[in-house]
Amino acid sequence: MNEGDVALACMRAFAGALVRSGVGEVGLSPGSRSTPLALAVAREPGLHAHVHLDERASAFFALGVAKAAGHPAAVVTTSGTAAANLFPAVVEASMARVPLLLLTADRPPELRGVGANQTIDQVELFGPYVRWFVDADVPTVSEDALGAWGDLARRAVARSLGPTPGPVHVNLPFREPLVPSGAEVALGGAPPGRTIEGHQPPPAPTSAEIDMLREMLSLERGVIVAGSLRAAGRPALDLGERRGWPVLGEPTSGLRVPGTLSTGSLMLGDPKFAKDHVPQVLLQLGAAPTSRAGLGFAGGAERLVIVDPDGLVGDPAGHADLRIEADPASLLETVLSDLRPASSTSWFDGWRRADDAARRAVDVVLEMWDEPYEGRIARDLAACLRDGATLVVGSSMPVRDLDAYMAPRNGLRVLANRGASGIDGFVSTVLGVSVVAVPPTFALCGDLTLLHDAGSLLWSAQRGYDAVFVVPNNDGGGIFDLLGQRALPELDTLFVTPHGLDLARLADASGAGYERVERADDLVAAIERAAAAGGVRIVEVPIDRERSIARRAEVAAVVASALGRT
Repeated sequence: MNEGDVALACMRAFAGALVRSGVGEVGLSPGSRSTPLALAVAREPGLHAHVHLDERASAFFALGVAKAAGHPAAVVTTSGTAAANLFPAVVEASMARVPLLLLTADRPPELRGVGANQTIDQVELFGPYVRWFVDADVPTVSEDALGAWGDLARRAVARSLGPTPGPVHVNLPFREPLVPSGAEVALGGAPPGRTIEGHQPPPAPTSAEIDMLREMLSLERGVIVAGSLRAAGRPALDLGERRGWPVLGEPTSGLRVPGTLSTGSLMLGDPKFAKDHVPQVLLQLGAAPTSRAGLGFAGGAERLVIVDPDGLVGDPAGHADLRIEADPASLLETVLSDLRPASSTSWFDGWRRADDAARRAVDVVLEMWDEPYEGRIARDLAACLRDGATLVVGSSMPVRDLDAYMAPRNGLRVLANRGASGIDGFVSTVLGVSVVAVPPTFALCGDLTLLHDAGSLLWSAQRGYDAVFVVPNNDGGGIFDLLGQRALPELDTLFVTPHGLDLARLADASGAGYERVERADDLVAAIERAAAAGGVRIVEVPIDRERSIARRAEVAAVVASALGRT
């Protein structure tokens, strides 16, 4: 019996079970050893294969799908370094708690460790970054083959979903011949029934943890900080209102909505304000704050409580008095009914007055500048998108600028690769998100972030995706101008790395639409034109690095002045 026919039959059983377990999108890169799996994916009506030349891009694409959808997507590779190219996306998925299925083809056991071509040790290749690993058997015909391959797919999906979501690695060895002859193969056993798993709930907090939380929530001077969360919840706002605690919601928390502070990051960046507003307790929901000012504020609170559904530590300073692994919304609902309304609102009123003053001052100064500035780009982009839109924000300065300048609003979903906070794979991630999100998907990223994943742009820009990339271009890594490396003589050559590349030519080579915006007032209209045109489009906004440094200092000065008057 032809090995290719047997392998294809087993992989058809595997692929069908993936569909029954809720998987619909697969990133796939070409290769010989993965032929049975690739054919099974392509021939399974319930799976949509997205072909990428680069396995790294394919993995980040699947990551974007899973991040936006909340259920697993899969990535398929051939053997050898093809599998190793998944590693950056695996790390991000693991640290960001994103369900992802890694399906790597491999040589059969007898060809491992003997110098066979395109063979590496793929057993537990991704180490502790996967939730589960299985080195599958070589496909054979047996009495229970149909059920066994279906069960493997079902278990892989279930393990990727929890209790802590993340990547799962299934290594699939195949013997030659890899190409099927077309003969029918009857597999024994019955396929498992339809299974669609959801996120597993985190363990319930203990009564002692709840009692400690209630005690801390009874204090008068508290602050709620919502970092990155898979799902936000109204109870955080209800708690802030009842206790008179200000709520600082980072854009990726889903809680940068009306009722939360508008300029929290900028206010905390003012040393005097931060010193005068040290809370008795800081309740952190989800990941640690993005900005250095936010991290310092959390580390300086008299007491720090962290609530996260996935057991994310989120405590770089090692300052937490209490860490609870629980769904924040459910936990806060449990304790809300027992909490008295605040006896005084002076603490909250002080924060609100300061936030209103800072917002007015910042908006005035941003409107005064005709040339583009990163903070205004972030503010205006977040404000102009229609309800139901999705914005994917890049690491480095864009995510910090969005946190600092975005005004609270409803109807906008903000996603980011903040598990490991890398800039790699960003274009691929955005295109993956666009498969699930209401079109078009919008993205905010720096020029180096775009260039780092230029291969994905070249390969995918004309393949039917719908995404608008807004790119402040300061010709390099402008974040280093704000870090200690600025004083080094090697600043440009080793850190900023000016590239001098023409993004218009990159867009032209890839077939992406392109527009360059020279004036701040013209940005929103350019974004609207790009969205209406459809497809993959780049809106480039040139930034002068030195002027940007000066503008940031001016913003800090007007915020300090506004806070000093409250």
